[in-house]
Amino acid sequence: MKPYPKPVVYESLTSKSLFFSAQDVQSRMHILRPDELQFEYTKIMMGFLLHNPKPLSIAMIGLGGGSLAKFCYRHLPRTDIVVVEINPHVLALRDAFAIPPDDHRFSVQLGDGAEFVKEEHQRFDVLLADGFDIGGLPEALCSLQYYDDCYRLLNPGGMFVANLHGCNLLFDVVLDRIQTSFQGSLLTVKDPDASNRIAFAVKADSHALQSMASVRRPDGFDELAWRALLPSLARVFLASRELTRNARTEPTV
Repeated sequence: MKPYPKPVVYESLTSKSLFFSAQDVQSRMHILRPDELQFEYTKIMMGFLLHNPKPLSIAMIGLGGGSLAKFCYRHLPRTDIVVVEINPHVLALRDAFAIPPDDHRFSVQLGDGAEFVKEEHQRFDVLLADGFDIGGLPEALCSLQYYDDCYRLLNPGGMFVANLHGCNLLFDVVLDRIQTSFQGSLLTVKDPDASNRIAFAVKADSHALQSMASVRRPDGFDELAWRALLPSLARVFLASRELTRNARTEPTV
């Protein structure tokens, strides 16, 4: 088996964090509120709710400390969730980060995310990609073939959401690959607190990102959690409006 780096867990009085290096925290959990999203980029990734507030199925590439997995499991009670994590040392920390056990609608698998999107037969309404290792974004998780496979994995109208870093020298290349695989569909939203850039793309509907709108709180979604999410959803909404304005002002040929 390929050797994978062991993450380091740091615990304070109020939080528990997962690191692969001293400079970069991968995940953080509030000890008293383990299902709460701590980082802005994870809240922005929940912007898929503006496109589909009631997804029936979500696939996630990358577990980390399980922030998105726990949040979606808790607040989208009618959604089936599959999470794929390649690092067994990360998976071994599942209990330490209060990730719920597998059940009829929640599954965490040890596996290669690139292989999963290539070989999985099930189709999903949402695909969340947040697969980083100690070296950053692996080539296998940002190739054109990978994004083609992500497109295939989604239902028609399904949304792909990827956490990227604007400081990556290949950032523009990666965006071009996503846009190519998703036939022109692409929206990016910047995390004002970090270098994270969140990419959104929709299968078989290149105009869907220009019509994202505010939505009512989905059924079963905790009211306080929804209120905490609204400022981040507003960032996605405003980026969508800007995309609409740009499309209207583009010259016709």
